[in-house]
Amino acid sequence: MTMTFVKTLALGASSAVALSAGLMLSAPAAAQASQAGWGSGAWKYDATLYAFLPSIGGSMTFPVGSGGANIGVDADTLIDGLNFTFMGSLGAHNGRWGVFTDVLYLDVGGNKSNTREFSVGRPEIPAGTSANLDLNLKGFIWTLAGEYRLVSDPAWTVDVLAGARLFAVKPTLDWSINGDLGPIEFPVGSGSKEIEENVWDGIIGVRGRYSFGQNRAWFVPFYLDVGTGQSDVTWQGSAGLGYDFRWGSLFATWRYLDYQFESGNALESMNFSGPVLGVTFRW
Repeated sequence: MTMTFVKTLALGASSAVALSAGLMLSAPAAAQASQAGWGSGAWKYDATLYAFLPSIGGSMTFPVGSGGANIGVDADTLIDGLNFTFMGSLGAHNGRWGVFTDVLYLDVGGNKSNTREFSVGRPEIPAGTSANLDLNLKGFIWTLAGEYRLVSDPAWTVDVLAGARLFAVKPTLDWSINGDLGPIEFPVGSGSKEIEENVWDGIIGVRGRYSFGQNRAWFVPFYLDVGTGQSDVTWQGSAGLGYDFRWGSLFATWRYLDYQFESGNALESMNFSGPVLGVTFRW
């Protein structure tokens, strides 16, 4: 599948569905209710709280002064701590139709001293030159999506979904360069810079669950989406294991979320990968 095909497919589906309700990352997939016999007119609701503990990767470039000078860093070499987070989702279903919304907020950061894991343009960093770097990243991912149930029986539920996702992020870099950069033109040896990105993408995908065991209380949730818009391409996948109770579910999944941006963009790529633990309440 080419990038052009993915872009056309995602945008076409998302514009047809308008504002659906949320990507439900991995919590949403696990929160899907098990009732196969929902009838039209009988609204069912669910609320999920979950903890996503990802490793964060990606590349970003911070413009410094005029003349096109910049300093580039990789998130996975600097981010090593979680300052604050909030994650939750809501869903509503009536018959085969449903909507959901999901919000993930992250405040993460980290620092390194005397590191050479940075760039200041194309030339290599001269030997003996290093930097003290401090990176902080604040942002949230908000998803809205609608869904239609294709398969509904005691063992399987499968929904198709379409909607939109907002990725709003503010990385801030503080730096202090130690040593001589030689022929590399760089206006300042220390400073601080913030970049801001607000990225909207249309998404299409599928999610569902397979139930098994006594009374089919155990289930395997799964989720996959792909999209594009202001990013070149974004995709997400998750799967795991859960257990149903009368009041709701407990679940554990693994989730991966990836963004790729246009060449030359300050934010070049971002990805989030890690376990999810959560609880869903239904009424």
